[in-house]
Formats: sequence, structure tokens, C-alpha cells
Amino acid sequence: MPRLPQLAAVILAAGRSTRMGALNKLTVEVGGQAMVRHAAEAALASRARPVLVVVGHQAQAVRAALAGLDVTFVDNPTYALGLSSSLKRGIRALPAQCEGALILLGDMPGITASHLERLMAAFTPGAIVVPTHGDRRGNPVLWPAVCFAPMLRLRGDAGAKRLLARYQTRVREVDLASAAIFADVDTPEALRRLTG
Repeated sequence: MPRLPQLAAVILAAGRSTRMGALNKLTVEVGGQAMVRHAAEAALASRARPVLVVVGHQAQAVRAALAGLDVTFVDNPTYALGLSSSLKRGIRALPAQCEGALILLGDMPGITASHLERLMAAFTPGAIVVPTHGDRRGNPVLWPAVCFAPMLRLRGDAGAKRLLARYQTRVREVDLASAAIFADVDTPEALRRLTG
């Protein structure tokens, strides 16, 4: 059998949830458990290893929400600088032999292990594997190790999406036929829609 590439998962869970008011959306219960736990359990049910969780804002509450799970926490004391600071912390914490990393957002509880497995099945060395539905791209994205250095140069409150245009020839789209790849929870209204 051909050797499977070593692929990790990085869950970004350090943000301040500023559009949610005083509420930390990652610890809000969705379907009987904290929102961030859905992302962690999906990653752990896939073959991605290790599963890293970047924490910052209310880190202890996020750690408590993930109690008992086989994840590795990565502290981001500069989380207030924006999403890119958490992304870079996660990338720096990856093992040297890692060939690629799924970058998951902690506020997308509809993402499943099956989604992640389909993205990993499409991975080849150097490919950026992007989920789609209809004509739109979503998250999570599987980034190859060759893109880690450019990711470490990102700044501000945005992730690596801006690199997709630069490395367009590396992009491999996978239609997951699911709106879950767009369903992040950024506002109280989005949370109410999700929880009914």
C-alpha cells in the first residue's frame, strides 16, 4: 500500500468573539456540547494527527470545553492581534515531518470527520485542497507544508485565504456538497439560527 502523507489539524480557537458581545461563542452549547468541541471531535475522528488547538481569549474556558480529548493546546498570548497570529502559532507548533495541515475554525460545528477525510483523500504534495459547494469556496482548507513559510508572514485579522490567489495553480477544489463549509458563527443572529 502507498504511504499516506502525514497531515495534521490546527483548530483556531483563540479569538475574542467581538461581534458576539460578552459571549464566548466557542463555549456555547450546540447540540448538547460546546461549539469548539464539535470541531475537535471531527478532527480526532479523522486520520489527521496531531490535532492542535490554538487558545488565547478565555483560554481556560476553551480548555475546559475540550476536557478529556486527545488534543494539544498551543497558547497564543498575542491573540488580540488577530486571526493571523493564531494561525502562525499553530503552524509553528506542527511537527517537522508534517506534510500538510487542515486549518479548522472553532466556530464551524457542522464540519464532520467525513468532510475532513474527503479533503485529505484529495491531497498530493504541494496541493492546497479547498472545499466547495456550488460555485463558492469555504473552510476548512488543507494547506501543504510548502505554504507554511508564506503563512508565517501573514499579518492582521485574516487567515490564509489571501494566499489562494498567489498560489492558484496549486489549488485543488473538492465539492463537499454541504453548506457546512460556509456556516461559521460570528453574530448572535447566526447563533440563534444554529441553535433554533
